[in-house]
Formats: sequence, structure tokens, C-alpha cells
Amino acid sequence: MSDKFRLTLAQLNPTVGDLDGNAALARSAWEAGRDADANLVTLPEMFITGYNTQDLVMKPAFYKAAIATLEQLALDCADGPALAIGGPGVEGEGLYNAYYILKGGRITARVLKHNLPNETVFDEVRIYDVGPLGGPYVVDDVRVGSPICEDSWHTDVPETLAETGAEFLLVPNGSPYYRNKMEVRQNLMVARVIETGLPLIYLNLVGGQDDQVFDGGTFVLNPGGELALQMPVMEEAIAHLDMVRTSEGWRAQPGELAHLPDAFEQDYHAMVLSLRDYMAKTGFKKVLLGLSGGIDSAIVATIAVDALGPENVRSVMLPSEYTSQSSLDDAKAVAENLGCRYDFVPISEGRGAITNTLAPLFEGTEPGLTEENIQSRLRGLLLMALSNKFGEMLLTTGNKSEVAVGYATIYGDMAGGYNPIKDMYKTRVFDICRWRNANHRGWMMGPNGEVIPPNVIQKPPSAELRPDQKDSDSLPDYPVLDGILEILVDQDGSITDCIAAGFTREDAKRVEHLLYISEYKRFQSAPGTRLSKKAFWLDRRYPIVNRWRDDG
Repeated sequence: MSDKFRLTLAQLNPTVGDLDGNAALARSAWEAGRDADANLVTLPEMFITGYNTQDLVMKPAFYKAAIATLEQLALDCADGPALAIGGPGVEGEGLYNAYYILKGGRITARVLKHNLPNETVFDEVRIYDVGPLGGPYVVDDVRVGSPICEDSWHTDVPETLAETGAEFLLVPNGSPYYRNKMEVRQNLMVARVIETGLPLIYLNLVGGQDDQVFDGGTFVLNPGGELALQMPVMEEAIAHLDMVRTSEGWRAQPGELAHLPDAFEQDYHAMVLSLRDYMAKTGFKKVLLGLSGGIDSAIVATIAVDALGPENVRSVMLPSEYTSQSSLDDAKAVAENLGCRYDFVPISEGRGAITNTLAPLFEGTEPGLTEENIQSRLRGLLLMALSNKFGEMLLTTGNKSEVAVGYATIYGDMAGGYNPIKDMYKTRVFDICRWRNANHRGWMMGPNGEVIPPNVIQKPPSAELRPDQKDSDSLPDYPVLDGILEILVDQDGSITDCIAAGFTREDAKRVEHLLYISEYKRFQSAPGTRLSKKAFWLDRRYPIVNRWRDDG
């Protein structure tokens, strides 16, 4: 009986639906493990299909093709270490989230997920059947227990595995990012280690999928909760881990402890990674955006350049007679600082033509919001025309504060294919701009230094759709607005909670009203990077028609 067992931990980035491409990644990881004399090469949850598949995995042609790909992968990886990989499983009429062990050209074991998440972005209860509580599988005479993702967040599966002879726990995950989630994961896994007395390997996916970002951050804990290995966040990586048998059981040999960045850096990296992967996985190469001279478009342009490189980003200034000289100067300065293309497309002539066309119908009415929105929709039309002509995906630039209360024009500045800052409140946008100006990392493709001019950050926000317009004319000041939204949206709180936090009932009711009547806009909005547990889309699903209001 060997006293050493080597695992290759493959924290890689699959693409949903790309069975052949994901299998190629798995083979590459297996080859790295073979070259390192590993006993077991491990990949995360549902790796062969990519994750989160949503209803795609329920399609019989798809899950049958995925299982066939796993069977072929077993043949391809017959001569060497075992390979553990997630994929769909079928048993009778049941469909399962499964974890496969491939060895010697065949499937030697299969684990079926028992605890199915049914919250936030997950609704696995409606997709998969519940797997039974089971025991460990054996690889080279070592008994390995694999609670699949959510199974490790509860006590029943890990305790059953420990009671049935597992010598350590290997947890394959498809765990998406939200702010400060690493602390949550590590605290829960420490609890599992203490309860079972077993070492635990937490292996996570990395990469963007629609709005979700899988942040990697694979780690290993020894009994007592000591951290033995920490892999980087937001980056693909492969690590070789040696488990050693001692008089007290198996222990992980200490490995590299990667630095865990602060919340600002992780948020920013998540936005860069999600945009980069959204582009790559949908086949787009270039983006464009309207660059207004304001802070939101400035940070989106910066994210785009960091994700794709300046040569793949087009910025467009579309001024009207209400556009200030300051905005013109600031927009051009942002583009020059980033090194991306800058186009200047005035909208006055087009706006005049539309105004003249509508004049007979609008006769006798006073100019107002309709005329303001024409400007925004004309900009959207022009940007979409550029997108269609040159095959560049249009980015939209509304922050979470604006998205929440509908302070955006549907079919206007909401037009676009992706929104990196959709889940970031305005007050945090200011902070993230300051962070990016002060920090540069190797994964950024944009330049170092102060890329966003201080004036962009300091000036009062304005849509510039009428003379001397300020956001504060239509909304509470952003610290007030964001504070109320954090209670109503992120905490699912009440008007009474807002008042207890020091906000006026008038402001809280006003924000609540705007939040509910804007649901139809969000229903039609572009996807964007998920940074919190209450991002708009799968995390928070409200009816469009809703007459209930909190009378607290």
C-alpha cells in the first residue's frame, strides 16, 4: 500500500456546450498529470458540458452527446492516471449532476449529486434528480469521497463519506463569484474538515458564463482547518498536490499560497474576465461604446481595454447642443489615455430631422422627457448601426443604481450586448475608478497609470439631455439612493428598515416606486457581470406587472 498519492488539480475554463473543446482541455490536464506522475487528475463540476447549463442539459440529444464524449475521453486517457470530471448522468428516467472517474479506458465510478441548490442563480431542483447518499470510490487503493459542490455545504454527504471509509474529500465545484464569497466557502469547508477529521480539496471552475463569473480560488485544508494550498482567483491554473499517509491519516503536503486580492480588485477582475470570456465564447473580437465624458462610460471603456486590448475597442462621442466642453474634453482624454479609437459623431443634424418629422404630431405640446429620450435613442441607433456595419459588439454602460430605478432610456442608452457594471452601484463606481487609476496588474491589457482623469470622477453626474441637467434633479443623491437600494434590493428589506437606517420615508417610498415600475426595462436589458447575491436577472425575479407596495 502506497503512502503517497499525487493529485493534479485543474482549475480550468470550459465553455457551455463546447463538448469537444472541453474534452480537449481535460485531455491537456490529464497529460500534465501523467507527466507529473499523478495518481488522479481532477476537474470541476459539470466540466464536460460547461456550467451553468440551465435547461440545455435537459435536452436528450445534448446529455447523450456529453456522456458519449466522456466515454471517448475514458478511451483517450486509458494509459495513465485516473481522471475525475463532472458531467450529466442518466439512470433509468432520472437525470443527474454527476462526477465520473475514468480509469483504464472505462468509467470505473460515478457519484450523483445529492443536495441540489435552489437559490440565487441556481434552480437545479427543476433540472436534476436527487442522487442517493453513497460511499467513496477507489483510485489506486485510496478511498476518495467527492461531495459535489452543494453537497459540501451540508453535513449529510461528507459525514456519510467519512463513515463509509473515505480517506480524504475531493469537492468538485461550479461555484460562481459574489463579493466576499471566498470567506464564506473557506468557513464552510473548515467546518466540514472539523466534523469529518478528513483533509479537503476544494476544486473550483474559473471563467465567465453569461452574467456569472466562476472565480477559481481552489484551496486545500488539512485536519484542523490549516490551509495547505491556495490557487489564484480569476485565472486558469494547474497544481500538483501530494497527499501523504501518516499515523493519523492522510495529510496534504504544503504548497503555494496564492495571494487573495481585496474586494475592489476581485470585482474589477471579475468584470474584465466576464467581458473577455463573453466575447471569446460568443465569437466577437471587438467592442464599441458611447463615450460621454461621464464616469460610467469611462470605467466601461477601461474595462474593455483591459479585457480586449486598446486595438479592439472603439469609443464614440455623440454630442448634442447640451454636451458641455468639459464632457468633450474628458471623453477625448479617456480615449487617448487608454489608446483606443475615438470617433466623433454629432447628433444635431439627425435630431433636427427627427424633430421635424414629428412636429406635426407634437404640435401644441410642450417639449419634455420625450424630446430628451429622442437624443438617447438616436445615439443608440447610431451605435447599433456601427455595430452592425463593423461587427463590433455594443457595450452599454448603466450602473446598478440607474438600472434599479430606470434612470436610463430603453432602446436608447440601454441598447447593447453586454454591461460590465450592471451590478455595481454608482458610489462603488467612483471607488473602482480610483482603484484602477492607482493599480495595474499583469492580466490587464490596458496601460498603467491614471487612465481616468480626476475631473471625470469629481464632476457632478449628468445625462446632459437638457440645459444644466444633473442626476440629482431626478434622483436622491447617490449615497442616499444607493443606501436605500442596498436595503430594498440586496437585503430584501422594507420601508421600515430604510427609515430605521436613517433615510426619510419620502425618499424610501420614491425609490421603491421607481424600482418596481422599472422592472420592464430590466427584463429587456443586456446581461452584465454578477458581483453580488442580488444581481438583476436570476438572483432577483420579480413580476413586471406588480401593484403591491410596502406601506411601512
